[in-house]
Amino acid sequence: MFKMKTIWIINQNASTPDTGYAGRSYYLAEELGKLGYKVYLIAGGYSHLHFRRPTINNDIEIVKNNNFDFVWIDLPSYDNAHSKKRILNWFIFAYRLTKLIKIIPQKPNFLIYSSPPLIGFLGALIIKFRTKTKLIFEVRDLWPLTLKIMGGYSWYNPFMILMSYIEKIAYKKSDLIISNLSNAFQYIKKFKINKSKYLWLPNGVSEFEINKKTPLSKDVANLIPKDKFIIGYCGTLGLANAIEFFVQTSLELRSQSEYYFVIVGDGREKHRLMSMVTNSKNIIFINSIPKQQVHSLFSFFDVCYIGWRKHNLYEFGIGSNKLPEYLFSRKPIIHSYSGKNDIVKIANAGISVEAESVIEIIKAINLLHSYSKSKLDIFGQNGFLYAKNKLTYEVLAQELINNID
Repeated sequence: MFKMKTIWIINQNASTPDTGYAGRSYYLAEELGKLGYKVYLIAGGYSHLHFRRPTINNDIEIVKNNNFDFVWIDLPSYDNAHSKKRILNWFIFAYRLTKLIKIIPQKPNFLIYSSPPLIGFLGALIIKFRTKTKLIFEVRDLWPLTLKIMGGYSWYNPFMILMSYIEKIAYKKSDLIISNLSNAFQYIKKFKINKSKYLWLPNGVSEFEINKKTPLSKDVANLIPKDKFIIGYCGTLGLANAIEFFVQTSLELRSQSEYYFVIVGDGREKHRLMSMVTNSKNIIFINSIPKQQVHSLFSFFDVCYIGWRKHNLYEFGIGSNKLPEYLFSRKPIIHSYSGKNDIVKIANAGISVEAESVIEIIKAINLLHSYSKSKLDIFGQNGFLYAKNKLTYEVLAQELINNID
């Protein structure tokens, strides 16, 4: 008789579509459940990344979904991403993970710990030893390296020393290492890890969510001109997104009335970015829209834009959530990126330019504007087929199973 195998996925910042942006862990759990596995997705009950806090009546709450069970671990709230209480939550989460062995009825055959943060890996390691399960370490961000390069933290900071120690343990004690960063092994191999122990599993797109799309609200649709060449960005407005170069591009092209720039989203940089274009009439900032409307929004764009900073960190690739959605939109993409393994270039889905270069972004816009609609459609179709064949979570879940079971 077939015995259903059980997978626990631990991602402290995971969410549902009702509490946040769902994302990689949620959609992988959904597809793994469809493949016949009993899946538990385990997350913290509070995160600065959530836009709605889940209702949790106990320290640990198990909520049934269609294809898997969501496990919330109650955590204290904190003010922002830089709060010291956030660090306290990492330790609380790690400790409460060990309690799950007595609470979740099915012990894991496979345990996936998704980082960052790193502290919780210690809790996952205890579960591995107590249940004698196979432990998979998922690297979504190269901590503590990212904190060193992007945050300016010293390697001699006591907390950085602790995380470096946990990082080494995680690479050594895991049975398999997976990452959404295409070139991450070039970093991981310094820990003397054999490549047979590593799997690249990129971020993907959920066709199920796309099929649930709803029309763009009329209020938002009416803000976007119908007689312009629209270059649009939809996503977070944070430091890593380097949107100031996109905004500066709009300023340089103010005299060319055929172009119009649309930025949809929120984030810490939004106020500063808006202050750059106080009197500009060729750009608009629109607040975040419901996720179900995002793919309807793309139909209003002629070109999708996404950019990054020029950091050595991107030599290991990028784990973008937005690029798979852009590719699936059938729109050509301008990708301002100077790192390794450029997915837009690989898919021939648009034009890639040097990161942080307004001059190169302008050249790409002018070039795409000069192309016929049929040529733009070819870029869009190339991206769609690449995403359809390689980046749906249905495909990625099967790839994961092929490597762990």
